[in-house]
Amino acid sequence: MFQTSLFIDRRDAGVRLAAPIAALTLEDPVVLALPRGGVPVGFEIARRIAAPLDVLVVRKLGVPGHEELAMGAIASGGARVINQEVVRPLQIGPEVIERVAAREQRELERRERLFRGDRPPAPVRGRSVILVDDGLATGATMRAAVESLREREPFEIIAAIPVGAGSSCVTLSRIVDRLLCLEQPEPFYGVGLWYQDFEQTSDEEVRTLLDFNREDAHAHA
Repeated sequence: MFQTSLFIDRRDAGVRLAAPIAALTLEDPVVLALPRGGVPVGFEIARRIAAPLDVLVVRKLGVPGHEELAMGAIASGGARVINQEVVRPLQIGPEVIERVAAREQRELERRERLFRGDRPPAPVRGRSVILVDDGLATGATMRAAVESLREREPFEIIAAIPVGAGSSCVTLSRIVDRLLCLEQPEPFYGVGLWYQDFEQTSDEEVRTLLDFNREDAHAHA
């Protein structure tokens, strides 16, 4: 029997991930977390390095009937990544992808309004962006996030994840400037297995952490 938990919860993962990030030389850093699960992780990193925290909303494109399987992802700003390793063997046609993408685009826009309200996205041009999630399985959502970010011309993109599948980490490392992944267990099975507490992060918790980060920034301004 293997050890089934590496982290107590997402906040614990964020605290542990913050240490190596704090040791880096960063250019006006900003933390962008993938909601919802990436936000508690990103909050702890942002607090440790005294950086602003914002969300980068990404939606998985699930295979119809098997929604947990990602055939791709979309991100804020119109970025889209298609997972051909899933699409080709299942012979998923473009019309199916477009239908799912249209539905997820509506949900993406709803979540952006919910989490950020009328505030504009955090500026990233010329800055070190720490892109955070609670784990990396197929990597489709993180790749869509990176594609979206590149168009906004950051100084660098640092992908920071507590735990990830080895093959997905290799793929992701090719498209970011730096990758920090604390654990790459083998076999991987799934992200939630490596947390003692992997309860779903609520919309309210996301909003609360974003508000707390802004209040903390104002207090130290």
